[in-house]
Amino acid sequence: MNIVFRRRAASAAVLSLLGSLAWAQTTTPAVPSAAATATLKEVTVTGNPLGSDELISPASTLSGDALLLRSGTTLGETLSGMPGVASTYFGPNASRPIIRGQDGDRIRVLNNSGASVDASSLSFDHAVPLDPLAIERIEVLRGPGALLYGGSAVGGVVNVIDNRIPREPIEGVHGRADLGFATGNRERGGAALVEGGFGRMAWHVDVMDRRTSDVSVPVLLPCTKPGSPAEDKRICNSASDMQGGAVGSTLFFDRGYLGASLGTYRSNYGTVAEDEVTIGMRQDRFALEGEWRGFGGWLQSIKGQFSHTDYTHTEFEGAVTGTVFDNRGNDLRIEARHARWGSLDGVIGLQIEASRFSADGEEAFAPFSSTKTRALFLHEELGMPWGKFSFGARTERVQVESFGNPDPAVTRFTPGSRSFNPFSYAGGVLFNVAPQWQLTANVAHTERAPKDYELYANGPHIATAAWETGDATLGKEKSNSLDFGASWKNGANRFAVNAYASRFANYIGLGNSGNAYGADGEFNPVDADGDGIADGSGEEIFAEQAYRGVRARFTGLEASGNIRLLDAGSKVDLELRGDIVRAVNSDTGAPLPRIAPVRVGATVAWSEGPWTARLGFDRSAAQNRVAPGDQPTEAFTLWNAAASYRQKAGASSILWYARLDNITNQLAYSATSILTTTAFPKAPLPGRTLKVGMRVDF
Repeated sequence: MNIVFRRRAASAAVLSLLGSLAWAQTTTPAVPSAAATATLKEVTVTGNPLGSDELISPASTLSGDALLLRSGTTLGETLSGMPGVASTYFGPNASRPIIRGQDGDRIRVLNNSGASVDASSLSFDHAVPLDPLAIERIEVLRGPGALLYGGSAVGGVVNVIDNRIPREPIEGVHGRADLGFATGNRERGGAALVEGGFGRMAWHVDVMDRRTSDVSVPVLLPCTKPGSPAEDKRICNSASDMQGGAVGSTLFFDRGYLGASLGTYRSNYGTVAEDEVTIGMRQDRFALEGEWRGFGGWLQSIKGQFSHTDYTHTEFEGAVTGTVFDNRGNDLRIEARHARWGSLDGVIGLQIEASRFSADGEEAFAPFSSTKTRALFLHEELGMPWGKFSFGARTERVQVESFGNPDPAVTRFTPGSRSFNPFSYAGGVLFNVAPQWQLTANVAHTERAPKDYELYANGPHIATAAWETGDATLGKEKSNSLDFGASWKNGANRFAVNAYASRFANYIGLGNSGNAYGADGEFNPVDADGDGIADGSGEEIFAEQAYRGVRARFTGLEASGNIRLLDAGSKVDLELRGDIVRAVNSDTGAPLPRIAPVRVGATVAWSEGPWTARLGFDRSAAQNRVAPGDQPTEAFTLWNAAASYRQKAGASSILWYARLDNITNQLAYSATSILTTTAFPKAPLPGRTLKVGMRVDF
């Protein structure tokens, strides 16, 4: 693992509550590079604000070579397949993580523990402006242990970490460079990172660039895009062009540090639901972070983070500008760690978030709005001879205001304002049964305020092929959750399993109202001949999907393990993984939409000296438990392989690698994709793809 990753552990920046063990992670450990010779202990910082290496929350990390060999073109696809984690997969360019069956605003995506302001949770075709090429470490916290980040983290947290603000002094100059090429989407990508220090100052610079063409698939698909074949074994309009970079610097003091960074991300990509529509996305982010330690008395340290994000996303219909989405937001988070009181250790904190959102154009289905959140939170741990207890709570004040639309011709949005006071709390226990065994148990109550679009949406949404309507009378979404875990480790052999159950009151989601609208907003247009066109107007008809609250129940099981088969000159491991989740509308007994089927997988991993090789499969069962009106999906098995060789080059090292995905060119459709339910078979999963590349660490 590169030393810049491990430095995160020292600052212990992020809060959480529940789960299993750091050594029971589901990912492959990173292989140290020549530029990383330190022996600091790896800690999942999203799992514990106190820096402990014993976590009570089900957490996984991905970094170093493991991240490089797994990374896809989106954050969702990079993480998909980890136990409990799937993706929304709106083609190869827009994919957000799904954790334990929950997506959208129940999964909090963080950037260096701060808010990542964008519009990715608003629509499935909106990409997350974080490219895996520029990421150094990803931490995933599953379940309600993420409640200290608010109700929008009830499903889990994905914390994307870089070292753009160095948190410890850096000696000399070091960095890395990546270069990769792939066949299936004709990817050409590269990234470079350089950082160094002198005296009390450290600095960081990184840049990335990735370009792809339409993605190859095992089946012929139609395409109406000008200049493209009418039918081809590629997903029409799935090409992309992405660039990004950042600069950052930190000044260190005897008892702390103060640093800042400025980053930018640009992306132009096709949205596969419409053959001639492309999206131009821009995000600029300024971040400030500091910590002061050694106060004495009851206060040990104070850590503060502030970020300002300016996000714009423009949808183009050919060369014509269509709908424009803007989101500008600020995030302030302050954490104070108190001195130990006997065996009690903990932090208290304050978080303030504010954002202003606008959508302007024919497909603006949400109004101009603002959201303000103020929160107080705490996390406490009580050490015991046999393990520890943990307790956390968060209280919020959320104000959501709709301003309608400034265009006097747009009258479908209703101005209004709502205020909510969510309160969440959780407790957990970790019990050391034996030197090799640990058990965990957790309970949580979480409350979430409705989002602006859940309250005030009213317009056509092409990504869901529906007219979406909010409900300004919605109340808070509430859930109660239980999580039980068991972990075992003996040398390289390990096993972990977690079972969970969550019950929701007022679970907010889209449901078919039975009404329909024309593209001009005409209510319930007549379609006597059933061709999807309103009689007499020639306009497309949209079925109304209304936001409403129902009772819901989620239950599931996640398991992972490793068996060392050979430990001589060579090492051979068998890695195992699997998960199952059931999600039901308790009011009707019907399944909830877009739930992953039963999944199992296994990989044989071999290593000897500078060489590594992996061969494995991931099996997804058929998903016939689908919401009314959704499409079932067939079972499929995807085989994958990878190999790498690390070469010394003076004080540097070069990692050469090759990865072959979907070796058998299996035709597969994701049960968690809205495209599968509304546009089947518009966008199957990618076909056979060979990616080759190199990473230089210096």
